[in-house]
Amino acid sequence: MQRTLLSQKLTHAGIALLLLIPLLLPAQDTPPLINSRLTGVVVDANTQEPLPGAAINIKGTTHGVTTDAAGRFSFITGQKFPYTLIISYIGYKKQEVIATGEHLKILLAAVQSQLNDVVVIGYGTQKKSDLTGAISSVSGPLLKQPVSSVDQALKGAVSGVQVTQTSGQPGGGVSIRVRGGSSIQGGSEPLYVIDGFPIYNSPVTTGILSGTPANPLASINPADIESIDILKDASATAIYGSRGANGVVIITTKKGKADRSSLTYEGSYGVQSLQKKVAVLNAHDFAILRNDALYDANPAKGKYQYLSPEKIAGLGTGTDWQAAATRNAPLQSHQLSISGGNAKTRYFVSGNYLQQDGILKHTDFSRLGIRANIDAQPYDNLKVSANITASKSDANIAPTGIIGSLLIMPPTATIYEPDGSYTLRNPFENIFANPIATLLEQQNRSTANRLLGSAYAAYTPVEGLTLKVLFGTDVNNTTEKSYIPATIYEGIQSKGIAARGTFNSYSWLNENTVTYARAFHKHNVDVLAGFTQQEYNMEIVRAGAEKFVSDALSYNSLQGGATLVRPFADASAWVLHSYLARVNYNYDSRYYLTASIRTDGSSRFGRGNKWGYFPSAAASWRVSSEPFFKPLTPAISDLKLRASFGTTGNLEIGEYQSLAALYSLGYLFGKDINTGFAPSRIANDRLGWETTHQYNAGVDIGFLHNRLTLSVDAYYKKTSNLLLNVEIPWTSGQSSSLQNFGAVQNKGLEVAVSSKNFTGDFAWTTDLNISFNRNKVLTIGNGASSYISGNYIIQVGQPLGTFYGTVTSGILQTGEENTKGKYTGNAIPKPGDRLYKDINGDGTFTTAADRAIIGNAQPDFIFGLNNNFSWKGFNLAIFLQGSYGNKILNANRQTLELFTGQQNAAASALDRWTPEHPSQTIPRAKLDPAPVFSDRFIEDGSFLRVRNISLGYTLPKSLIGKLSAVNVFVSAQHLLTWTKYTGFDPEVTSGSNVSPGTDQGIYPISKTVSGGLRVTF
Repeated sequence: MQRTLLSQKLTHAGIALLLLIPLLLPAQDTPPLINSRLTGVVVDANTQEPLPGAAINIKGTTHGVTTDAAGRFSFITGQKFPYTLIISYIGYKKQEVIATGEHLKILLAAVQSQLNDVVVIGYGTQKKSDLTGAISSVSGPLLKQPVSSVDQALKGAVSGVQVTQTSGQPGGGVSIRVRGGSSIQGGSEPLYVIDGFPIYNSPVTTGILSGTPANPLASINPADIESIDILKDASATAIYGSRGANGVVIITTKKGKADRSSLTYEGSYGVQSLQKKVAVLNAHDFAILRNDALYDANPAKGKYQYLSPEKIAGLGTGTDWQAAATRNAPLQSHQLSISGGNAKTRYFVSGNYLQQDGILKHTDFSRLGIRANIDAQPYDNLKVSANITASKSDANIAPTGIIGSLLIMPPTATIYEPDGSYTLRNPFENIFANPIATLLEQQNRSTANRLLGSAYAAYTPVEGLTLKVLFGTDVNNTTEKSYIPATIYEGIQSKGIAARGTFNSYSWLNENTVTYARAFHKHNVDVLAGFTQQEYNMEIVRAGAEKFVSDALSYNSLQGGATLVRPFADASAWVLHSYLARVNYNYDSRYYLTASIRTDGSSRFGRGNKWGYFPSAAASWRVSSEPFFKPLTPAISDLKLRASFGTTGNLEIGEYQSLAALYSLGYLFGKDINTGFAPSRIANDRLGWETTHQYNAGVDIGFLHNRLTLSVDAYYKKTSNLLLNVEIPWTSGQSSSLQNFGAVQNKGLEVAVSSKNFTGDFAWTTDLNISFNRNKVLTIGNGASSYISGNYIIQVGQPLGTFYGTVTSGILQTGEENTKGKYTGNAIPKPGDRLYKDINGDGTFTTAADRAIIGNAQPDFIFGLNNNFSWKGFNLAIFLQGSYGNKILNANRQTLELFTGQQNAAASALDRWTPEHPSQTIPRAKLDPAPVFSDRFIEDGSFLRVRNISLGYTLPKSLIGKLSAVNVFVSAQHLLTWTKYTGFDPEVTSGSNVSPGTDQGIYPISKTVSGGLRVTF
């Protein structure tokens, strides 16, 4: 109660501060005193080009101006000559100049490295040279890739961050792991902070659609983003407390430039195509396989129980279901932006449109969005800012299982009957629907409207002290519509199935912070303190109907269905209150210290564990600034050592998990069906968050005036109090309860190298990053050493994502039935059966008892290599991305290698065992639809791919007239991939830490070639 009252008082105080600011400002009625006038120009020291937007401030005062488009500035001030000017411009060395009244020409020297660039950290900014934590930044060419969502641009971009696409569907999502996965059942994705507003990027769905929901981050236009800063170690993320355990991705959108007004159009058009098809049998070879399977089951009926050799010879290739379902799909994007401003106000306004058709027919994604970013400084000691984006996105989503159905549908089956109607289903014993009819006729549509914005006011009553109040909101309205017509197999019995659902959510944020920054001789101090609060509310409603007279109105006439489906409604909310503080200190730009603490109170946890405390500390030493180091500076221009420790948390478990819950069900009372309630969960007052302790040690080195830079980080992080469903006595009325048990560790090494190989007319830069992470389960609580989850095992001493299955041992040959037949798992073994190892040594093989660890989805290392070349208006970027050592469960292959003749099979069936061809690796055809999970289906997922290659040309001024700039470009994504993986694409994941490497019907990632134009007026 006291904390709630305090939070209300602080909020009221923040609002009062905003209302009182005008009263605190000096009156403007008295004309200002003018003692001096000064003019000047700021130019690049090397090229003599003007530098528009450079900041010029009078030292010791708050009076400042910025240069115009020609680099000019002027002062009319009450200061008397002489006084000192401080001139700063991003990418250039800060300079101090004494003004005596004469016109000044100020030459700024470009910085040879990015050490003075500003990066965004939690609740503030900091120069790269002052960082004590592990933070990586993404900007420039990597953000210009043609992607539908910004998280896709992070693939291979920085060390320590593994980005894997969960679906190649337009607008599809990705899974991101910052320094490995730590949680088993809790959320594992990083926290995103967009212009100060924190969000967790979980899929939004009402539960009525069949298929993978669209990525919520796809609602944000990637072209609006200026930079991305990824906080990796606990020193950097602890300021986000209970939400920082999985890393923090800070996204900063573009701002206007003072006195640099511009109108820019950028458009592109491309074509996407399937990278490769999975090799399956054609109609001729499938017919032979089916004959063999039927003969194996019943030899008495002869070898040609399906088709005679004459009919087989006339079949040809039959239906290519993959070709029938896929297409070359167009992709287009357009953006128009206006930016500019003056010394007092800056603005950036943009509108964008994206249309991406999928390589699977009847799938697509479109987005229409606008953005307005405004920054103003109406008074020298008051800054206000607003960042608002609104978007509408529409997606047609591929139905669940469609990829698997396309692979197993027999090529002897046809898409259409002779009368033009759809063939309803597989004509053989296994019953599954015609995938083309499902894909083209089933309606799976999602529409999302989103408003995301934040605004703040920062008041500086005295030099160095800033009071800031921020408010933000995230409003999401998603509508999902589904219809399965009566003309396809899934809907024929129900005579049409319609459903509609709505998902409405809103979140509001209030942050009240105080910062104090001051330099005392060689001492520099930056102090932050604040209180934040955020609340989230969500509602879901869905309804449906069946048995329609006509399919014409689909989901737009639920009342037209004769049978109504039971409606559903749900609502939930959570609240997070936080107190935070941080101190940054450096002495003489040599010794740096950072300490922070955050206290979070969350409504999600038990009454005894609602508050958590998350401290951190870090230190660094810039060795290159020491006097004794100066003799080495020609070779080693920069050397910095870093170390940090911190604690973060994970609260992503859903709402109300600590509380007892009931669920509704129908029961028969007399002749009537009534609704009752039964317990579904017992209370756990001690439920708390997962806690991650992390240590980090790093070194940053610059060589040859920072032409070559190297950053190396080693880390160890341990996550304890894992959120797990633990078995409890049945006498409780429940089988399990969510509790805090177990621990997982991640330790690793990250290396990032940047090189300016050539400078001048021909420039060539190289950026390489490589990351090694080792994951291990330390404990899982309750005295257990392991538990099995499907095809995976979670075992103490092993990493998450460990495959658990049988081990193959060749093929049973003729005459070996009595000696090796007991290792086939069949009651009556026959030559051609697959042999398996007897793991437990009991002299026989059974699927349940004879399993072992057969691989792991964790890579040995991941890497990215980016090269940028420029010469006389031409620029070329080549970006390679790769992973090595990870395994993939090819579940599609497991199904395709059944060889039953009831469905299509993998091309490996051509080498299957027969009496005439006694294979040692591929089993015989047989009518046994039961798959056995084995190491046969665990494949090497290592790959190297050309993630992006782009070539651009900036037209010379002599050709474009009054236009500011014109650039044309062509680019390609996923142009080449080198891998041994036999599936569609090796870049697959389920998004789960328990089962991360399973490829089971995932929408394939496409290859894209596009071209575009950028014009600035």
